[in-house]
Amino acid sequence: MTTKESTYSKPMNRRPKGRFYARRKVCSFCVGDGDSKDKNPIKIDYKNVDVLRKYVSDRYKIETKRKTGTCSKCQRSLATAIKRARFLALIPYTPNHKGTYTGTR
Repeated sequence: MTTKESTYSKPMNRRPKGRFYARRKVCSFCVGDGDSKDKNPIKIDYKNVDVLRKYVSDRYKIETKRKTGTCSKCQRSLATAIKRARFLALIPYTPNHKGTYTGTR
């Protein structure tokens, strides 16, 4: 009687470990910014570009809530704010958009 076993040490049906890192799941919009002492919640506004850039990747894609640690409600309003800021050209859609107009005139 022989049994079929894998020659590898780990089972074949498991996801590889170490792919994602553990992150504390605290929404900075609901609880407040960890840097400030008064713990005021951050307002999600399309005009606050510095805050919105933290939640956009280097390819200017909106980061997932698993990666950023925001709650579902704040993630939806954050995505809406980022899309409004993109529409008003406060944040570029892609890294190729320089933001400067070089017209023919």
